[in-house]
Amino acid sequence: MTNLPPSGPRSPQRNPLDFDEFIGLIVAFTTIGAIIFWSFSRRETGFNLGQLLPTPTPTPNIEQTPPANPNNLLPGLSTQTNPDGVTLPVIPPVGKPQQDSTNILPLPLPLPGVDNEQKPELSAPVPNTSGAPFQVTTPVAVLPVTPPPRAFTDVPDNFWARRFIDVLSSRKIIEGFKDYTFRPDQPITRAEFAAIIERAFNKEIGQTKLAFTDVPGNYWATGAINDAIGTGFLKGYPDKTFKPEQKIPRVQVLVALVSGLGLKSPAAPDKVVNIYSDTKDIPKYAIDRVAAATQEGLVVNYPDRNAFAPNREATRAEVAAMIHQALVRTGRLPAIKSDNIVQVK
Repeated sequence: MTNLPPSGPRSPQRNPLDFDEFIGLIVAFTTIGAIIFWSFSRRETGFNLGQLLPTPTPTPNIEQTPPANPNNLLPGLSTQTNPDGVTLPVIPPVGKPQQDSTNILPLPLPLPGVDNEQKPELSAPVPNTSGAPFQVTTPVAVLPVTPPPRAFTDVPDNFWARRFIDVLSSRKIIEGFKDYTFRPDQPITRAEFAAIIERAFNKEIGQTKLAFTDVPGNYWATGAINDAIGTGFLKGYPDKTFKPEQKIPRVQVLVALVSGLGLKSPAAPDKVVNIYSDTKDIPKYAIDRVAAATQEGLVVNYPDRNAFAPNREATRAEVAAMIHQALVRTGRLPAIKSDNIVQVK
């Protein structure tokens, strides 16, 4: 008979769960089931597991009424609410910046007559960040620069015809002498007057040039005399002479200006010339033209504005003043104020 080893001790038989353990299992499974059910039910209302984690800052109360600009957004940005109920700014796409069309400066417009191809061009409008309304200026045409007048040593600042002389000397219509004098009270000759007429008006010749017996071809003022005759400012004498060295009287200066400019005589010339205290001294052939000159503001009298002095030799200063007024009448010079200009009311 074979000897068998002794068998080990028999494992004890497991007893069924007691009442306390059974109740514990039920409570555990019920708790786990409630958590799973609650988790799935919160998914449809935007539940976020990250909210279960502790955060260093308190969660803002999104149920309160937000202010007018809760996120301090820049002008032109919009907002959008995500599924969690949080309002966030919408960032515009790159390459399409938001612009306020009411505060944009216009691009510079090309100027006529200017080579605009050499000027740099802007690729986009320049925003007006100052907030002030911009002003558009119109380009102004550049006027030619007039050189300063000659400083004549014998024409003081308080001389009655100083402004007339300055305007004409700056435009080289009248000139002085080599000693820097103008000699304003010196009488003027018919040839000198013809030279001033040529420089002042520069009109095209409309008549045939006349040959005068006392004006040789090499005379210094031959061209000016021919132009003055051709444009109708001056005339010669019936004996085919011009008398270039003769002093010209005041009445002939005004008759020449009225004839050359083609000014019309007023309806009642006798009434117009009656404003002068020496009307009786005016030659009858010249009454109509003196009346026209008076009405158009060409007459300048010194020292007495009411005395015409028709037969007195015209001085260089008086001729300068009358030529100035004739250029004002044609619109080539601006008017200046002077107590010596005769004005008809």
